[in-house]
Amino acid sequence: MDFKTIKSAAAALWLAVLFPLHVFASAPADFPSKPVRFIVPFPPGGTVDPLARLIGSRLSNALGQQFIVDNRTGGSGTIGTGIAAKANPDGYTYVFVFDTHAVNPALIPNLPFDTLKDLAPVMLVGRAPYGIITHPAKPYKTMGDIVRAAKARPDTLTYGTVGAGSLGHLALTLAGQSGGFRLVHVPYKGGGPMTVAVMGGQIDMGIGSTALVTPFANDGRMRVLATTGDARAATLPNVPTLIEEGYKDVTAYAWWGIFAPARTPPAIINKLHGEMVKVLNLPDVRRHLGEQLGMELMVSTPSELQKWTVTEYQRWGKVIRDNNIKP
Repeated sequence: MDFKTIKSAAAALWLAVLFPLHVFASAPADFPSKPVRFIVPFPPGGTVDPLARLIGSRLSNALGQQFIVDNRTGGSGTIGTGIAAKANPDGYTYVFVFDTHAVNPALIPNLPFDTLKDLAPVMLVGRAPYGIITHPAKPYKTMGDIVRAAKARPDTLTYGTVGAGSLGHLALTLAGQSGGFRLVHVPYKGGGPMTVAVMGGQIDMGIGSTALVTPFANDGRMRVLATTGDARAATLPNVPTLIEEGYKDVTAYAWWGIFAPARTPPAIINKLHGEMVKVLNLPDVRRHLGEQLGMELMVSTPSELQKWTVTEYQRWGKVIRDNNIKP
């Protein structure tokens, strides 16, 4: 899918979500009248799964129906997302996506679904910078240590990510180009397996969102060498950014979004969106996601999620093409 196609599709969807849909219809008074499925296209142990479970449990309490998390992993999130895209658009199926969602169209040829046309945006939940991590027993205490070791032994230091073409992969690709060093990329199927590999010493380093790595850093199981935000992460104030380390153009944010199958009744999306806003404004939820995990809550409108997705595709799709990155 080229950017022109994505931009045209986005424009059409923006019209749909920006227009006051409640004028035409309202959600059924008894919605939801049966269990709702939250598809998570990644395995447990990362950040997408617990986010879906947190929101689902609070919605269950508020609405009196089960919100069931269904893990459908593989393909950098495309397996589960494809299932959601083809699901019955009755308002009872949603997919929680990670930042790979926006880059997959540029990365994976012949996706079995159209990222924009086959999915309706619901909400950009939040974003967080990435953290570059290593096991505390490893000899690397700063990003400079990594660079010196990588230059001394090119193509030997390994780093894990949640998949080829993930933003962690792309961010370290840009850092390597800027700093003149080369690392060996080791893709995993999710943040959970990647962190296990780091803590087991199976790879030299990894890169994951601060929402993923902060708890491990706080209890001493990981060392964070640098983060990828515009400023230092609030949960890791002593860790420098890549910008501070001299990589002026290398910033990257993990993000979490929610989509429904295209043609899901807008009134139902609006109702569920409103309920999610209530959940994400609960003080304990905000404290858990913000203060403990370092997630910057966005709690966006559907149209803002659509705009974010297109912008991320435009930026990172160019990095994928320029570097001939393959899945």
